[in-house]
Amino acid sequence: MIHHADEFRRGWRVLLASSLGVACGCSPVPLYAIGVLAVPLTASFGWGRGEVMLAILPLTLALIVSVPFIGALADRIGVRPVVLGALAGFGACWASMALLPGSLPVYYAMWFLLGLVGGGSTPVGWTRGVVGWFVTNRGLALAVTLMGTGVTAVVLPPYAAWLIEQFGWRNAFLGIALLPLGIALPVAWRFFHEAPWNTVDDGAAVAGDAPAEDGVTLREALRDYRLWVLAVVILLVGMQTAGTITNFVPLLQDRGYSGAQAAAIAGTIGISIICGRLVTGYLIDRFWAPGVAFPLLVLPAFACLALTGSEITPAVAVLSAIAIGLAAGAETDLVAYLTARYFGLRHYGRIYGLQYAVFAFASGIAPFSFGRAFDMAGNYDLILYIAAGMVVTGALLLLTMGRYPETRSAPA
Repeated sequence: MIHHADEFRRGWRVLLASSLGVACGCSPVPLYAIGVLAVPLTASFGWGRGEVMLAILPLTLALIVSVPFIGALADRIGVRPVVLGALAGFGACWASMALLPGSLPVYYAMWFLLGLVGGGSTPVGWTRGVVGWFVTNRGLALAVTLMGTGVTAVVLPPYAAWLIEQFGWRNAFLGIALLPLGIALPVAWRFFHEAPWNTVDDGAAVAGDAPAEDGVTLREALRDYRLWVLAVVILLVGMQTAGTITNFVPLLQDRGYSGAQAAAIAGTIGISIICGRLVTGYLIDRFWAPGVAFPLLVLPAFACLALTGSEITPAVAVLSAIAIGLAAGAETDLVAYLTARYFGLRHYGRIYGLQYAVFAFASGIAPFSFGRAFDMAGNYDLILYIAAGMVVTGALLLLTMGRYPETRSAPA
């Protein structure tokens, strides 16, 4: 039997590389950067805020196309070459945005290429490596891995705001590109390796204490109502999360906060993402995961209501950021964990890739929806009311998932 400490002793290097890879990859960097870049881009090119935010949609469409294929490719050839190549490609494509012309079609095409090339740097690849190393502590290990998005949420908004203030928005793209190319890629090259007992075809275990990879096929999973329940939950909660996070900085700026002040408060989201992730990861290893996540997923509804109106005090802004971050921290960790627990590991990459495509779609349509709502109404109030209802509905649906299957990648 594998002991708790043994798993972390042999897998900590993979955890470190995976967390940095997630933090600097195609999932959080565009999401947390576009809110800070929105104001200087609209000022430079005369675009509407909704038009700038719409860039997340072509990125999302590219992820929807590429991520399921990437998950299947990682299942087949191994995850290491997939994530390393995608991380390098993502960094290079992001740096090329420094040459952005004042053309919306070119702007959207560059974001589409970003998702197409960088899709393998999303959590689909990194978690595929981690779940092979951890069984007893899988929830906590996934939390540590996905904690990288929280680190990005803390660091990236003030870092991007500082780059823009000191060097301009074009050089800010170059400075942000240093994160995947100069930090995550070297560490992943050195430390990220697939578990040796998961490198045999068909998931056969080759180590005495390593778990065999059981689970259903993608076709079987598509016939399971729980896959569709989880997809709807991801869609509803993901739209609220992505919409509020990407528009949080401009929302505060509309209420009189400076760019630096708004970015600093937005950094609170990242801290609470980290806390939400670690707490959720620890608890779902011990209790029924949907029950653990329910109260955390309901919190942003109160934040959405608090952010309406003409005045937002610093205390309300910080508390709202904390609530949004706790839910964001619980959501992504939960999806990876539930995919492994309900559907197994044998086709984890394919099934999680499909779920992540839903998450990518939600992340893509929400920023534009929020930005467009602002352009039409002059404020975010209506879309915030809608988002509050969506996240409560998603949290309630999650409670219908039922018990875990007895034999699918369960802790020993």
